[in-house]
Amino acid sequence: MTNEEPSAEGVPADAMRRLSELAPGRAGSIFTSDLSVNEFLLVREAGFKPIGLVLGSSIYHVGIQLGRWGKNQELDTLSQAMYHARELAMTRMEAEAATLGADGIVGVRLTVEAREFGKDVAEFIAIGTAVKGDAAPPGGGTWRNNKGQPFTSDLSGQDFWTLIRAGYAPLGMVMGTCVYHIAHQRLGAVMSNMGRNVEIEQFTQALYDARELAMARMQAEAEALHAEGVVGVQLNAHNHRWGGHTTEFFSIGTAVRPLRPDHEIERPTMVLSLDG
Repeated sequence: MTNEEPSAEGVPADAMRRLSELAPGRAGSIFTSDLSVNEFLLVREAGFKPIGLVLGSSIYHVGIQLGRWGKNQELDTLSQAMYHARELAMTRMEAEAATLGADGIVGVRLTVEAREFGKDVAEFIAIGTAVKGDAAPPGGGTWRNNKGQPFTSDLSGQDFWTLIRAGYAPLGMVMGTCVYHIAHQRLGAVMSNMGRNVEIEQFTQALYDARELAMARMQAEAEALHAEGVVGVQLNAHNHRWGGHTTEFFSIGTAVRPLRPDHEIERPTMVLSLDG
């Protein structure tokens, strides 16, 4: 990613016309939002005005992965496909927000939906509410992140309000993914474990490694944003359509920075509130 505005490539003409009608200051313009009433009021109390609903979409065909199925291994082609498809959807959502002159996007939802165009085709969708700050952050500067892009956050309206009131600001949603194949047990191992309570170390190590790869990649994205930490982390497993021994581990959270010098701490990027 560069310091330039997200490209509007891939954003349909109808969406650009809709966004032009939502532009702040345009006579008769009204905002749209998927925030609940409580979330809307809390976002307003936090000092941000909703501008409009923004979204990004990518229908993606996942390619073929070759490998030795008798061993634990990451499926690099599939990991790259799942990451790139989500990144396309996120970038297009950010481009819509930038077109509106937004400072950020709150309440972001990032989903994957299978489509009937083929068993290896899925639609990746990012949607949220673009907002603009009523004033500059404490101490000056901008609400946008260090890449000059609108911040993104998947925090609820309540958590967003708490974050701002506590003196922190979101930088962006950060994510990591790992598609991993877990080798089948050999027949001898299956037979020797029958009727026994015993850890299957091969499976334990495979799942541990896959989760660690996803978490490390999410943390690397946070470090690139110069974040102090990552909040609201979710670590989920998705099987998609690859079969019982192949699983995607997907880690996502909101990278944050302090708004006041007294909140700055000297330590590496940390991960907070791990769920899953």
